[in-house]
Amino acid sequence: MNIYLRFLVAGVIVLCSGLSVLADTFVGIDAPPLSEHWFGIYVNSEQVGFYRQRIEKSEDGYRIEGNGSVQMKVMNFAKQASMRETYMVSKKLALRSFDVEQTVNGLSSHVTGKVSGSAIYIKNEVKGKITDKTLRFKGDVYPGPALNLYPLMHAAVAGREYKIQAFDPEELKIKEIQIAVLGEEKTSGGIPALRLRNNLYPFVNNDIWVDKQGNTLEESVREGLVITKMELPEDIGSFISRWALAKKDLIYDFSLVRVTPPIKGPKNLTGLSVEISGWNDALVLLQDGGQQMERSGAGRVTIRTGSLATDIPGSPPQKHDDAHLKPADRIESDAPEIMSRAKALAAGTRNSEELARSLASWSARWLDDTVEDGGSAAESIKSKSGNCQTHARLYTALARAAGIPTRFVSGLVYLEGKGFLYHSWAESFIEGRWISVDPTYNQLPADPTHLKLLEGHLPQDMAPIIAIIGRISMTVLEMNYQK
Repeated sequence: MNIYLRFLVAGVIVLCSGLSVLADTFVGIDAPPLSEHWFGIYVNSEQVGFYRQRIEKSEDGYRIEGNGSVQMKVMNFAKQASMRETYMVSKKLALRSFDVEQTVNGLSSHVTGKVSGSAIYIKNEVKGKITDKTLRFKGDVYPGPALNLYPLMHAAVAGREYKIQAFDPEELKIKEIQIAVLGEEKTSGGIPALRLRNNLYPFVNNDIWVDKQGNTLEESVREGLVITKMELPEDIGSFISRWALAKKDLIYDFSLVRVTPPIKGPKNLTGLSVEISGWNDALVLLQDGGQQMERSGAGRVTIRTGSLATDIPGSPPQKHDDAHLKPADRIESDAPEIMSRAKALAAGTRNSEELARSLASWSARWLDDTVEDGGSAAESIKSKSGNCQTHARLYTALARAAGIPTRFVSGLVYLEGKGFLYHSWAESFIEGRWISVDPTYNQLPADPTHLKLLEGHLPQDMAPIIAIIGRISMTVLEMNYQK
């Protein structure tokens, strides 16, 4: 995690106090923890980003994978960064090969390389131009994510210092890093840990707290100015879902789901069938709304939409419950301004489908599409702007006020020439069936590239996105077009 955190503080130069050695402590492990962890990144207690790290066994060592995004401004220093990194290391964590995609302040690069003998052979692609570079070294070189593990793999005794060589994929350099074991000390959350300190950043203390299994619990730069700490997936999930559904630039690369082959003319699609790989099998498979979803293997699901979605034999009739007609948090269908607007838009409509179409069309016109959330349904009437979540809330409130059972849903939608991005829309119960309605794009039914993954508008409803975001890929199986 250290190399990723370097994006945050490079260039922030401050003076810090010296080292203080704590109680004599010995901690040792034979192998890194094989696990996956999520981290929240904070500046002055405000969450500005996240990072995910996973370590697993490989044929002759370990695979260390990480990805995340951050946006920060501190001491007049601003930085936006996103990263996907994969390192193959030996059983002693020495670097063998790497693949790093990173975007820093809008500049993207793709760095790959491998270690052979006493050299690292690097290919760096920036703006379509590839350059080669060779770095010579003696001994072993380690990737950034190994820095916190190294002392524990080499008898971490309080007061001991280690000097190792680390590869920096941003500057394409090998740097000598000094790591000190300070001793036992609890994290800011009161968890027992071993405190380490390294000189990864010039003139700035980088303090790290790890448990005795080698899991990083917390990192602190400049005595708490920038804090990175391990968090439960469900706690960080709502933060990530808000960023992803808002399609903010800093999470764009992380959340984009690339598809093979690309979909041409998505507006002319009548049906779509795709297979998603990297799926979390604990997630519920959602049907209805013009969608059929089924498992196609371990970690794989198939989704069929539009004309390619067929009813599952023996499936019960579609239905709704009372909650789909009631007001809810931020979906104030009983607010006077919502009720009066719904009544006015219902004038002249002959059935539920025409009414839903009128509500969706008005919502699309009323709200200017923005990255930022325009607030609750009632608030967005006044703000007249918002992202896809704002559109979905406003339409859902209007539809419920008009007597149409409606639910808030989220998932993926195709952006031509790019891939699938996370998005929110709605589903209304019309003539005995759930029909997808996208009030952002004024579509009823929504086009077949709308792949529903979650139902519900509350943070806990959208938190499960963390189980798949940044790790799924997609293959198109079949496409139907208008004749």
